[in-house]
Amino acid sequence: MKIAEEIERLSRLSPDALGPEALTIFEEFKRLLNTGSVRAAEKTDNDNGWQVNAWVKRGILLGFRLGKLTDFSLNEQFCFFDKHTYPLQSLTLEQRVRVVPGGTAIRDGAYVAAGVVIMPPSYINVGAYIDEGTLIDSHALVGSCAQVGRRVHLSAAAQLGGVLEPVGALPVIIEDDVFIGGNSGIYEGTLIKRRAVIGAGVILTASVPVYDLVHQKIYRATRERPLVIPEGAVVVPGARSLSGSLAQAHGLALYAPIIVKYRDEKTDAVTVLEEALR
Repeated sequence: MKIAEEIERLSRLSPDALGPEALTIFEEFKRLLNTGSVRAAEKTDNDNGWQVNAWVKRGILLGFRLGKLTDFSLNEQFCFFDKHTYPLQSLTLEQRVRVVPGGTAIRDGAYVAAGVVIMPPSYINVGAYIDEGTLIDSHALVGSCAQVGRRVHLSAAAQLGGVLEPVGALPVIIEDDVFIGGNSGIYEGTLIKRRAVIGAGVILTASVPVYDLVHQKIYRATRERPLVIPEGAVVVPGARSLSGSLAQAHGLALYAPIIVKYRDEKTDAVTVLEEALR
């Protein structure tokens, strides 16, 4: 793809060497991000099933280098200042994205598919990809470059962490038909496979092991592989006791996410999206 070659070339130049053509190329790159034609990560046949597109992250970072601090204020009470290359995205009715009034912001350079419902207030950062039929509930965050599949339910106050650097780092990925419970946090490139259920309050990071009671396994991130939550897994907050006299004397325990079951008809009934609300 020619645009990828151009982004790679421009990314190697110093700021002083970036001429007017760089901004033209960047605007075309951002248009491709907005339409979902390019994305920070995509499905492959490797072990994880996903690979990062480092050149896309370089393109996003290029936008920050090219941007000039600009006044985006609405009036004297609502003052906003950001790089002119990253204003809020301008949606139209024809895009068929339901944005309920009340303070939601979608940054330019994010893809939001038709049929997505966004409850206020929510924030979707640059490089994010949100596929058809997903619900983004109140106070939810979709961080930079996070990839969200079809028919995902991102509950109130759920957080999907973002990542731009290092450019080779896999972003948070949520596959199709996943349910993310309220006040949960998915960070550091964690990959949630399709139809998984993440219970309210679950925190998943690269340094937190996940205990699978069903298959008697422990899932961890490694240098080469992200933390992967298996397809259909139901994850809830748990704890594991600490050894040592002080810990035992005070009943101390560490947080430990636990897979207690795999998705079944009963789970589906609990997590189904209410079509009447759409």
